[in-house]
Amino acid sequence: MPTSDDLLAALDPEQRAVAQALRGPVRVLAGAGTGKTRAITHRIAYGVATGVYDPQHVLAVTFTTRAAGEMRGRLRSLGAGGVQARTFHSAALRQVRYFWPRVYGGEPPELMDTKIPIVAAAARRHQVETDQARRRDVASEIEWAKVSNVRPEDYARVAPTRGREVAGLDHATVARLFEGYEQLKRDQGRMDMEDVLLCGAAILADDERVAAEIRRQYRFFVVDEFQDVSPIQSALLDLWVGGRDEICVVGDPAQTIYSFAGARASYLTDFPRRFESCTSVELVRNYRSTPQVLDVANRLLAGTATASVRLQSQRDAGPDVAWAEHPDEVAEADAVAREITRLRRAGVPLRETAVLFRINAQSEAFEEALTSAGIPYVVRGALRFFERQEVRQATALMRGAVRTDDVAGDSLPEQVRAVLSTTGWTDQAPTARGQARDRWESLQALVTRAEELAQENPAADLAGYVAELERRAHEQHAPVAEGVTLATLHTAKGLEWDAVFLCGLQEGSVPITYASTPAEVEEERRLLYVGVTRAREHLTLTWSLARNPGGQARRKPSRFLTDLLPAGVSAASVPGQRGAQRGEKKRGRRPATCRICNLALTTARQRNRGYCEDCPVPYDEELFASLRAWRKERAEADEVPAFVVFSDATLEALAEVRPDSREKLLRINGVGPAKVERYADDVLEILSS
Repeated sequence: MPTSDDLLAALDPEQRAVAQALRGPVRVLAGAGTGKTRAITHRIAYGVATGVYDPQHVLAVTFTTRAAGEMRGRLRSLGAGGVQARTFHSAALRQVRYFWPRVYGGEPPELMDTKIPIVAAAARRHQVETDQARRRDVASEIEWAKVSNVRPEDYARVAPTRGREVAGLDHATVARLFEGYEQLKRDQGRMDMEDVLLCGAAILADDERVAAEIRRQYRFFVVDEFQDVSPIQSALLDLWVGGRDEICVVGDPAQTIYSFAGARASYLTDFPRRFESCTSVELVRNYRSTPQVLDVANRLLAGTATASVRLQSQRDAGPDVAWAEHPDEVAEADAVAREITRLRRAGVPLRETAVLFRINAQSEAFEEALTSAGIPYVVRGALRFFERQEVRQATALMRGAVRTDDVAGDSLPEQVRAVLSTTGWTDQAPTARGQARDRWESLQALVTRAEELAQENPAADLAGYVAELERRAHEQHAPVAEGVTLATLHTAKGLEWDAVFLCGLQEGSVPITYASTPAEVEEERRLLYVGVTRAREHLTLTWSLARNPGGQARRKPSRFLTDLLPAGVSAASVPGQRGAQRGEKKRGRRPATCRICNLALTTARQRNRGYCEDCPVPYDEELFASLRAWRKERAEADEVPAFVVFSDATLEALAEVRPDSREKLLRINGVGPAKVERYADDVLEILSS
């Protein structure tokens, strides 16, 4: 086992200062990638090695089971295996189960796995119509209320002042459901995860003998991720500590991204005010990221209200951070897939690559692009797009409409909207965050794809659309042993990769459209900061000017990027990463005037193609006809709709540019590595004739 000198020798100066601050209140402001877990585990082990701590009297608390397990493993290797490292819930549950019979008699309530069944029962009792997404949102709101010490009778008064909202329900209705949930839960003799904390606090508050016994057991406390502490967790911690000051808290205000769930960074930032004798240490040496990545991270928070350390990279210089503006989300996803392919060839493993975005619904474009490029991937923290309940249900309804010939609407988008409206979908997005919003975003993605398909092929119908959805679902379903990680910014917290792509960084996405107050907007900034600091070496930030190919370029890059772009480079001039349909060009907005007659382009199809319907086509029409004939034969042979092979726009580009190699084929919009592998020989033969 390492000696006390060995333990200190393994640390940098700031980490060593943490390890040697064994007594009294201690606050550690630990920036991303600065080795905070190393510092606090060495602090505990150093205290044990020097005899200051009895390992049986130390409690280390963190927020996830994974983090607690990692901490226990490190403590064992450092000679402090007797120390308890637990989550708040795990520590409280252990105490509740042990002391409940003594304090209240009998066995404690049964712990529930989920709130949903009781929320559903409360909704039925109060005759409130809810679907699965809304029930999940109500359950999340109950969780927030309980960790924030808001009772059912106070909810309708407090919720509006905190900016709380459940889509489709007013505050009084949520309060009734909350009260009904609590009553049903008590009647069934059950408790939820928040009750574990509340009961743990109640036992200590109600029985001084139990409180004294717990305080004799635990005399030294270490709390990780202290910026994520909620009011009920803070209250429980105060009862554990019992007025003493042997507590060390560790966290980073810049990574406070869960305030919507009750987290309060003020417990960390105000710690020195509460404990005037507090020792405060800042960990600033970042061992994760290159100077180029940290320059972006530091400038992102510069001049903001968020109190944070300025990170100092301990790594050698790496590649410059890349910036890419794209005309639409499809082009953005295709460009990311191509860059991942390039990095893979350069030696970056797929498991060390991540694509991060704001909401789950954004994953679909990247799932499709990666599938087309033959790149395996995994979706973290959510189901793959086509495995989500609302997407499966919508696809089944559309398939049924095709079979029964019960299709309303003249155009494909109208038909899709008509089917989705039967599920409760509307054109208007829910104003609040939550499962209802996530469900709407997934269904809206289906509408968007229908609009895109109708632009590519005006003759497309619902049957062909369903066939394409089924084809995508089939191709994207295969499990992978190693692949690119697709994740939201929230689920990426605590992780890191060699290469990170931060995508969809346009206004309305980052910050998200429902971030309306200054505090909510600043939390969105911190969320982007978390994303930036996940990258070790390669970092790419991208955004798109329109949602669909051919759509109006109305989007603007996120306001957070204004001060980050390289000197002399404006957001509108940042080059993209794909070749244009008509040769290699810089990325920019789609042409607003015809490139042949210079008149204004008035329709999305004209803007997508770049010329008027009445102008002479710029491509070889005979060659285009040959390509269309080949496409028809190939589609029939493969038993897929023709547009699945190539869209008309892609065939037009092929007939105009006439690429003569596989490498040049990849420069054509709509042609990825998978399609080159499948169709290149046939296409190149036709183009050379």
